[in-house]
Amino acid sequence: LRAWLGEGEEAWVVLDRAGWHVSGRVEVPEGVRLVFLPPYSPELQPVERVWPLVNEAVANRYFRDLEEMMEAVAERCRVLAQDPETLRRHTLFHWWPRTKELA
Repeated sequence: LRAWLGEGEEAWVVLDRAGWHVSGRVEVPEGVRLVFLPPYSPELQPVERVWPLVNEAVANRYFRDLEEMMEAVAERCRVLAQDPETLRRHTLFHWWPRTKELA
């Protein structure tokens, strides 16, 4: 992130409280502020409702290796990227601010 920040600028990284996000071993560089979401707040993370769509690519399937599985997930993400209406239905909450691009 530092490479993209100008002098005196700060980046805020919003995280849930997953164990790997709150580990004492996480090193936060200068100019980066971690902002933790409250516990049990999936409504603040619309992407949480997208994971089941992504998981459809790998559920109940056998893969020869990790590379094959990663390619299946990448292909599913490419398909979803071409279907903005499906993503919109799964990520827009009734209270979520709307913009012209999403309306």
